[in-house]
Amino acid sequence: MTVTIRDVARASGVHVSTVSRSFSAPHLVNQATRDRVLAAADQLGYRPNRAARALTTGRTMNLGLIVADIANPFFPPLIKAAQGHARTHDYHVFVADTDEDPATEEELIRTLAKQVDGVLLCSPRLANDTIVRLAEDVPFVVVNREIEGLPCVLMDVAQGARLALEHLRGLGHTRLAYVGGPAGSWTSEQMRAAATGVPVIGPNQPTAQGGLAAAQAVADSGATGVLAYNDLVALGLIEGLAGLGVHVPGDVSVIGVDDILPGRLNRPKLTTVAMPAPAAGRAAVDLLMDDAGASVTLPTSLIVRESTGEAHR
Repeated sequence: MTVTIRDVARASGVHVSTVSRSFSAPHLVNQATRDRVLAAADQLGYRPNRAARALTTGRTMNLGLIVADIANPFFPPLIKAAQGHARTHDYHVFVADTDEDPATEEELIRTLAKQVDGVLLCSPRLANDTIVRLAEDVPFVVVNREIEGLPCVLMDVAQGARLALEHLRGLGHTRLAYVGGPAGSWTSEQMRAAATGVPVIGPNQPTAQGGLAAAQAVADSGATGVLAYNDLVALGLIEGLAGLGVHVPGDVSVIGVDDILPGRLNRPKLTTVAMPAPAAGRAAVDLLMDDAGASVTLPTSLIVRESTGEAHR
């Protein structure tokens, strides 16, 4: 038979309303009492009816998490961390992928806004004014985009880009290039601004194919030190350069951004700017829970591996 909230109340020796509050508003329940209720619920196999709770509290206890490309290895650690952290607040997370398409992004936001209490929007491609307008319908936290008036979680990629370029110059590279990301990317614009005076090759798709397609332009530029928009672009670039007879790091040093697993497995192992994706996922959930309207900036760091070396030409 189905276990009801009344069964839990009898087993834990409290009123039905106390059981309800233990799940929907735990801050209103004494910790010892809540522990007793949760223990009884667990023993009986009780699970609260989220739909019924939404009707009484106006809250769905669900969050939406929208990413630009779920196939990009940068996003899964962020998603996993956000899901785990949301669970500690008794929230579930719906994940959606825009496939780098602004129109799809807007459609997903409008759809999820009816089903969730808030949206974590990661690396959006929509224009700022569109995002601000959509935020009138559902609370937002934006990751990897700074938008005035909205809580944001930023990863200091500009500082990371400066560290990467300093590393290349320290190795004797004077002819540098930045292989940019997609048009409209806040991260790409931050990196471009940090690379003042460095020629830009792009925009490019934020994928290995995008880096592969940029290889000829990099070879033609004469650059010996290259910073790529992300690790996928860097890995594609290394493959493309190899096909042109240009060796990394012997002829050209390459640095990516993100510190994804494929970069550590590649040969040469990829020098990269590590982005704190799991910390960003947790921070985004915290901002949404707190409803504080604040912004958080997380530090990045340079990890030196095998794809950079001293300049020889």
